[in-house]
Amino acid sequence: MDSQKTVTQPFITVALCTHNHADRLAQTLVDLAHIQHPSQPWEFLVIDNASSDGTPELLDTMDWRPAGIEIRVVREEKLGLSNARNRALHEARGDYLLFMDDDETPDPAWLTAYEQAMLEHQPDALGGRIEVLFEDGARPTWLQDELLGFLGKLDHGESRWLTESTTPIFGGNFAFHRKVFERIGSFDARLGRQGTANIGGEDTEIYRRLLEHSCRVRWVPEAIIQHRIQTPKLRRSYFLDLHFRQGRMEGSRKRGVQSRRPPGYLVRQILRAYVRALTQRIRQGSAHSLRLEMNAVYFTGYVVGWMKDATDPSSGSAL
Repeated sequence: MDSQKTVTQPFITVALCTHNHADRLAQTLVDLAHIQHPSQPWEFLVIDNASSDGTPELLDTMDWRPAGIEIRVVREEKLGLSNARNRALHEARGDYLLFMDDDETPDPAWLTAYEQAMLEHQPDALGGRIEVLFEDGARPTWLQDELLGFLGKLDHGESRWLTESTTPIFGGNFAFHRKVFERIGSFDARLGRQGTANIGGEDTEIYRRLLEHSCRVRWVPEAIIQHRIQTPKLRRSYFLDLHFRQGRMEGSRKRGVQSRRPPGYLVRQILRAYVRALTQRIRQGSAHSLRLEMNAVYFTGYVVGWMKDATDPSSGSAL
């Protein structure tokens, strides 16, 4: 009588997408050993997004694989976080697909909290709390509380359904029922980090689509992720570059098929933004002016995108 290995259908696929972060990934894999296993079967899927550092060797040799669950490592050569997530959509076998990043430490109850919400509410999508952990140094004086959201910090309070555009879920800690992508489409490959290019917006864009399709999105505050920040690498330029790129993308989308000559109100917005930032810097110093400087470079990028970038007429997205 032949004995065949029975492959159990997982309820949850945990997908971790990584690119050239072997040092941070190693810590994340160690931390994953401390999470509580859910009652339902689950699998762990790693998407190696065209890494050229020691990531492939790390995944092959490091003794990181938790016992008792199926683990798969898949390489996606098309660079870009959204491409990696779309590959995870194709590879996942679970009813729910839960995403995390390679520089995060999940709370021990992270996965079981999500499982409980999935079983109790059967939502189309879920999001959890993200805290910021400065792992190797003091927090810079210029990093005010209002800026922590740009490092991934997210807290919408108690458990509830999310129905407003002002309460997004973030890519470092969100989950979807796999069938929802048949309704809303996959991740926009033009958005999200692409190697060293500081591009974002893919998570808030897909949240917008969830709302547009009347999907049920559940907030799960007990599903906590710690986003580990390497403090010496924090630079004001990161926040400025992020906002310039976001503004450029939005400017090209807003223009659509209109004239490349920007409207006069945009010029006035830029001038006002720079005056406010400069005034704040003079009055209170550079530790208190970064948020206004980010607004100024956003409008600058908006005008650059309006004037220079091509758009896809069918989608209104920059090419």
